[in-house]
This record gives sequence, structure tokens and C-alpha cells, in this order.
Amino acid sequence: MECGVHWDDALYMREKKVLSVEESGTINHKSKQFAVRIVRLYQYLCRDKKEYILSKQLLRSGTSIGANLAESECAISKRDFLSKIYIALKECCETMYWLDLLFETDYLSENEFTSIKDDCEELKKMLSSIIKTIRNKIENGVY
Repeated sequence: MECGVHWDDALYMREKKVLSVEESGTINHKSKQFAVRIVRLYQYLCRDKKEYILSKQLLRSGTSIGANLAESECAISKRDFLSKIYIALKECCETMYWLDLLFETDYLSENEFTSIKDDCEELKKMLSSIIKTIRNKIENGVY
């Protein structure tokens, strides 16, 4: 958007509210904030760029990360929990694909792309770390 409030500005303004270190650093918080950014990006792409196909795929995968994490909280077993985290990781990878495609087809500027890509990569690293830790605990009979 050339003038007015950019699709990402409102989120950053709201993020300045005070959160404890524990709240702001959790995967659940980060995935929800990421989902909010994805929804706002979807709205921007539809409204300003008239892009409806790729952005819908992005919306589905980008919001699914947090949804799978929420679902994992009610897992019926340790393996079910791990499975939900794996699904969240797969959705994160798919989201990165759609972001790359939107950038490479000039729907996202380099600044827009870099900002949201960095958040997606952070989620991917966090999810990978959780998977590795839980898998090791399951294999070692600790969990």
C-alpha cells in the first residue's frame, strides 16, 4: 500500500502492549501472532493486489500452524501430540512456499516478504526443536 496504514503496521502497534517474557516467547503466542499477520496479509492481497488464489492457500496453511498447536494440547497420547506438532511444521513449510511464490511473482515487496519470512522461519526452528526434544524423550522412555 502506498499510503495510509500498511497491512502489517496495526499488528506492530498492538504488539507494543506489555506481555511477560514467558507469554511473548511461547510457540502458541508466536503462532497466533503469525496467524494474525497472515490474515492481514490475505486481506491486503485480496483488497489491494486483487490476488485470490495463492493468498487463499497462504491463509489456510499460515493459520493452520497455530490451530494444530492448539489441537496438540488435547492430544490423547504422546505420539498423537508429536503428530500434531509435525503437522504444524509441515504447514509452516507450506506457508513458506506460498510466501516465496508471492514474492517471486511480485505480489510482495522485498521488505514485506523478509519480515513475514523471518517470522515463519522462527516458527519452523521452534517446531523443529520441539519435535527433536519430544522424539528423543519418547525414544529414551523419559516421556
